[in-house]
Amino acid sequence: MSRKFEYLADVEILLAVVDRGSFTAAAIALSTTASVLSRAVSRLEARLGQQLMRRTTRRIGLTDAGRSYLEQARSAFDLLEGAERAVRSQDNGALSGRVRISAPTTYGHYRLPALLKPFVARHPQVRLELNITNRNVDLVAEGFDMAIRLGHLPDSGLVARKLEDARLRLVATPDYLSRAGTPAALDDLQRHTCLPFVMPRTGRYGPWSFRVNGEDLEWLPTSVLEVSDDVLATVSLAEQGIGICQTYDFIVRERLASGRLVELMPELGGRTRPFSLVYSPHRHQSVAARALIDTLTS
Repeated sequence: MSRKFEYLADVEILLAVVDRGSFTAAAIALSTTASVLSRAVSRLEARLGQQLMRRTTRRIGLTDAGRSYLEQARSAFDLLEGAERAVRSQDNGALSGRVRISAPTTYGHYRLPALLKPFVARHPQVRLELNITNRNVDLVAEGFDMAIRLGHLPDSGLVARKLEDARLRLVATPDYLSRAGTPAALDDLQRHTCLPFVMPRTGRYGPWSFRVNGEDLEWLPTSVLEVSDDVLATVSLAEQGIGICQTYDFIVRERLASGRLVELMPELGGRTRPFSLVYSPHRHQSVAARALIDTLTS
């Protein structure tokens, strides 16, 4: 009698290649060669009668059929892993397994660690893989259980649960203000060194948010100095007395309390931006992933 699911090793290889981003990286992780993995994926494509991956010399990508198959294959393997963990933990009831979460640098450095601390203490056998990046990862294709996203989210088909509305503050150092003067009105910022951030999706400066006479206003900073990729660099530059930046209260709260930074024009403040936890409604969430979702959103 032939084994019905003997091809599952090829499916695992497909997952490994996608997760690692290339055949070469996956081959290193699996202690084999890229050609062996390529043949395995080709066998799987032949079995399914569909091309799953587009291969170029620089990168790989999934076809529509590949994305659909990958999502369902991940769910199937998640179910198998969950069944195995459930059996193994029957004796002690300890939660185990792996959870992958992605977060932007602001939240990943300043908010998420404190939120993760009780989860790590309560579930020491759960392996947490934390990816800190300002790139919006593809949850399904890249194998993430969940991600933290900033801003008002488009209708992407993902489940979104709000974590908080983070207050914005405009800040600079006392040294900078003693040299450049203290702005008293929004128009005064035109004469100051502002520290804008280049938005990765648009390549344009991110607007600063204010509330003027009860009305919300988006103001576009201009500068000879700009920051891209990591928005936390604007705070580092401001803290060195180079200029003015707008950032979240949770980032500069201690710096403001110690006097290293000063808040500017608080009467124009009050604006916030939302942070949300997102995950796919179609992916089977492990017990560990569901426990982490409950911890972060409680």
